[in-house]
Amino acid sequence: MDHQLPNVLLVGDSITRNYFPEVQRELSGRANVYLFAASTSLGDPRLDIQLNECAALEGVKFSVIHFNNGMHGWSYTEKEYAAFFPSYVATLRKIASGAHLIWASTTPVKKDDPLGPSNKRIKVRNAEALQIVNRDLIAVDDQYALMLRYPNLYLDDIHFDPEGSSLQGRQVVGTIEKYLK
Repeated sequence: MDHQLPNVLLVGDSITRNYFPEVQRELSGRANVYLFAASTSLGDPRLDIQLNECAALEGVKFSVIHFNNGMHGWSYTEKEYAAFFPSYVATLRKIASGAHLIWASTTPVKKDDPLGPSNKRIKVRNAEALQIVNRDLIAVDDQYALMLRYPNLYLDDIHFDPEGSSLQGRQVVGTIEKYLK
């Protein structure tokens, strides 16, 4: 860690964890990049606790938070997801006062799961979240649109292969670079 560089926190799930190495590599020498990846969904009271603990343990001031949380919590309706989203953003603002926030849309799935993620539900969640981030003037990284163009880069029904994760990471870097000083 270089104390002279800005600190960036990536918040998300296994998709985020998979593109984290690319982001860390691309921003090497320009930012310290941290990762909080969990399967804890919006609406789960543990998420707020985990985010606060992460920030306390890292003990740094974050300049940028690039975040997503849409691939989990399928027992919640889309209306519940939208209702939980503002408190999620509030927690991120609390753990990183003054940081630039960048919301990443949830990526498409290769195959719909009738009991879990489906592209129809993901589109609704992304639309609900987009209304909130637009209202709150939060920057957007449209990972959904990016990965929709690469249906051949899935590793399984949800995750992307190394090439796909690298593509995602490069787009993440492009959105973060605008906010690095």
